[in-house]
Amino acid sequence: MAEILQREFIYLWYYFEVQLRQILPYWALGIVIGSVVSVFCKDKIHSIFVNIQEKHLGIIGLIPASFLGILSPLCMYGTIPIAATFSQKGMKDDYLAAFMMSSVLLNPQLLIYSSALGRTALSIRFIECFLCGIAAGLFVRIFYKNKNFFNFKGFSERASRDTDPNMFIRLLKNIGRNIKATGLWFLIGIILTALYQRYIPQEAFANLFVNNRGFGVLMAATIGVPLYVCGGGTIPLLQQWLASGMSMGAAASFMITGPSTKITNLSALKIVLGVKNFALYIVFVIVFSLCTGFIVNIII
Repeated sequence: MAEILQREFIYLWYYFEVQLRQILPYWALGIVIGSVVSVFCKDKIHSIFVNIQEKHLGIIGLIPASFLGILSPLCMYGTIPIAATFSQKGMKDDYLAAFMMSSVLLNPQLLIYSSALGRTALSIRFIECFLCGIAAGLFVRIFYKNKNFFNFKGFSERASRDTDPNMFIRLLKNIGRNIKATGLWFLIGIILTALYQRYIPQEAFANLFVNNRGFGVLMAATIGVPLYVCGGGTIPLLQQWLASGMSMGAAASFMITGPSTKITNLSALKIVLGVKNFALYIVFVIVFSLCTGFIVNIII
């Protein structure tokens, strides 16, 4: 028995070590770049967003609003107080919807993580998140033109934790917080990938995601809801799934439903949306993810 356990441990360690060597550089680079953006660029990004409203760009303003949401390094709990401040300054709900939707889906740190999936998956992730932000803004602009979509009552901008007068120390502290926030989930993702490689038969995976591409998209959209906890933690799994034959459309669908239905994001959004708008948000996310997955499978 001890010999069997030792052999299994050796196999698992091998898979773990291989995955760690492949993914670790992207995770480390994502941490550094995310912290650099947070420390040196965050205020500038938010200032540009405010200027969009002042320039009266109309529907075209949804494009930069969504793009700036991707550039914003804040999590959803950090984005909502900022959005509340923007709303108090007169920012329209459609611009806020575009900014917040794309911010939920992607940030500079996760963008670098996703480089490990290859250029095609990286490009798809950026484009679909960007377009999802614009689509969310259009939805709010069309159906909530004369009424509020968000309720930011009781929210105010939180004090920044990047306050050390020494910029280098400020950056190091931010890097430390990012490591603390994502490190455990990153390791869990590596462990789950090692377990998958060792114990999940390739035939079983093929039956779910490869043999029926349409059903694979539906499955990916579904498992994205309970499985997604941290962006960095899902990258090793996605990398292995794609290597095992998962369609790019299924991966694209997972990359939408995963972060947008992450439990911490949902609990934050529920507060500012209310029951009805929260339900509309869930429907919007599922429909957009499924449509995106099917379209990607047709194109690629």
